[in-house]
Amino acid sequence: MSIFPLHSQETAPEGSKELLAKVQKKYGFLPNLFRVMAEAPAAGQTYLTVMGYFNDTSLSEAEQQTVLLTTSFVNQCDYCMAAHSTMSSMKDLFQPGDLEALRSGSALSDAKLNALSGLTRSIVETRGWPTDDARKAFYDAGYGNAQYLEVLVGVSLKTLSNYINHASEIPLDAAFEGGKWTP
Repeated sequence: MSIFPLHSQETAPEGSKELLAKVQKKYGFLPNLFRVMAEAPAAGQTYLTVMGYFNDTSLSEAEQQTVLLTTSFVNQCDYCMAAHSTMSSMKDLFQPGDLEALRSGSALSDAKLNALSGLTRSIVETRGWPTDDARKAFYDAGYGNAQYLEVLVGVSLKTLSNYINHASEIPLDAAFEGGKWTP
């Protein structure tokens, strides 16, 4: 059982009220992740700020979701896997079978996304010291140093929410039930 409260706009600390209003407006509901992060205004503000920067990278939306899903898979975050699976599915970002490959840790049919996922996985598993093979496959797929650094931004973003979920055992929102995942 979690000791972290699920805040509403009314119960959130003063520094988180505006953040929750933004999230409510953006998503049309308050995802439980943000309700938990509201306990520490710096957590929610950091997450939204880094998410904004990650959204503005040169990586496509499918590439961004590949980084986020791969990180969540390696970190075994059931909440983030469900949320990003649902969002990716709604936007039809992947070729048939590739979302399931990300959810199972298998190879993707898209070679470029597979190289991206491989680098991401290696970064997370080795705490930032990816294998030479993962790096070579990434660069051979056409990515450059800028994208490598952008992957690190995505890994940082997702590791923050993965670890918040681990600490708080966030209950899955009804909106993400269709993407439910267990490690």
